[in-house]
Amino acid sequence: MTQSPHRPFVEEIHADDIPEADPGAAPPISDLPGADLMLEQLARAAGARRSRLTRAAIWVFSTLFTFVLGVAAWDFTASLFTRNAVLGWIAFVLIALAVLIALIMAAREAMGFARIARLDHLRARAVSAHVNADLKAARSVTGSITDLYGARAEAAWGLKRFEEHQAEVLDADAVLALAETEILAPLDAAARAEIEAAARRVALVTALVPLALADVAAVLYSNLAMIRRIAMIYGGRSGTLGSWSLLRRVFSSLLAAGAVSLADDLMGSVAGGGVLSKLSRRFGEGVVNGALTARIGVAAMEQCRPLPFRGLPRPGVSGLVSRALAGLIPRGG
Repeated sequence: MTQSPHRPFVEEIHADDIPEADPGAAPPISDLPGADLMLEQLARAAGARRSRLTRAAIWVFSTLFTFVLGVAAWDFTASLFTRNAVLGWIAFVLIALAVLIALIMAAREAMGFARIARLDHLRARAVSAHVNADLKAARSVTGSITDLYGARAEAAWGLKRFEEHQAEVLDADAVLALAETEILAPLDAAARAEIEAAARRVALVTALVPLALADVAAVLYSNLAMIRRIAMIYGGRSGTLGSWSLLRRVFSSLLAAGAVSLADDLMGSVAGGGVLSKLSRRFGEGVVNGALTARIGVAAMEQCRPLPFRGLPRPGVSGLVSRALAGLIPRGG
């Protein structure tokens, strides 16, 4: 008998025919392939390098500007020599000093970028060792970290403990976690102190300075100085251009993290700012700006750290703001 195409087909399924699912057999979310690298990949994609055409255009225009400036300086000096030899020599010496200072500044900027690139390379190697469970690669990464911080007094005790216990660890993740907890813990504490100081400063400036443009400039300067000091703590001391590059990368990582993550981080601080806004609108805005500064500081830690946060928890924004603004945010009794 042919079934009509308009009649529904119903198939009875008994409960005994359905295989029983075992929830314990499901892999944890953190163990899914690529789950640990999702944020790292998003941040890398957001801070991707410029296209070849953009880099070529920047190089051509900067070279052209330098060439025109050099020709103008040469013509200026030559004309002074024709008019007065003394004035010509003065101009020549001043231009030579300017060129020497420019070369020194360029060398410092290049060294700063090299330090930041070294931290990026270490973090990429650590991520690769974690993903591949490569013990040899993990030991190579930790060896580079001990070389990096070997002369740092604040890391001396942690380095000693790491050297004592690393031979006992035979797992790649455990080796990286040991280096993180022993070597990076004091550096993380120093970075958190810088973030708390910057958040406190931004909150007070916002609350006390009535001029909008003035507090915006103060907030931008405080955030840039905070990022530069965090980079110095982790061994990535950079110049002016390097600090601006770090600031761009930090904001790229914040965009990669997404609005949901940012809202979760700031929820408690915004609530505290709402309480304070009942007393003063400027104090409420100060708490929110301090919380945003703390979030930027945490993102700067993630960008400057030679190891990603795994063995140690990532600092929470609410906790940082609470410690930074202790006594300003009312606590429930």
